[in-house]
This record gives sequence, structure tokens and C-alpha cells, in this order.
Amino acid sequence: MIMMLLVSAAMSAPAVAASVTNKDADTQVLVIVEDGSRAEVALEPGATETICPSGCFLTLPNGDRIALNGAEDVEIKGGGASVK
Repeated sequence: MIMMLLVSAAMSAPAVAASVTNKDADTQVLVIVEDGSRAEVALEPGATETICPSGCFLTLPNGDRIALNGAEDVEIKGGGASVK
């Protein structure tokens, strides 16, 4: 019975992921490396994207590279990032 409760609690727990918001007036292209896979994401002005549920490396338009663990809020402004 206890095992069933633990499994159901784990399955109903919400997934944690980082969110990235583009505060710039231009579309920004981000490079995401997660679990050895590389992807490019184009983020329109004002758009927010949920990424990296299990952590990743994020390369910003200005060339900076940051590590995310999956729980951050990132704002892109001037090609750089502010992590909260």
C-alpha cells in the first residue's frame, strides 16, 4: 500500500523545467545541449519557451554559455541573459 502511494505521488508531481523569455525586439536563436543532443530554438520577441526539464547547457546569442539545472527563469535582453 505504501509503495503504491509513493509511486502515484511521484507520477503526479509536476515536471520542473527552465523557462526562457525573449525581452528583445528581435528573434533570438538559442543553442541547447541536453543529454548529448544539440538543438537550436528560435525565440520570437516576447515569447517564452520551456526547456531543459533535466538540465542542459544553453548558448546565448552573444556567445555566452550557461548551465541550467531545469528550475531557472531566464530572460534574454541585449543578446545576454539574466538568470533568476
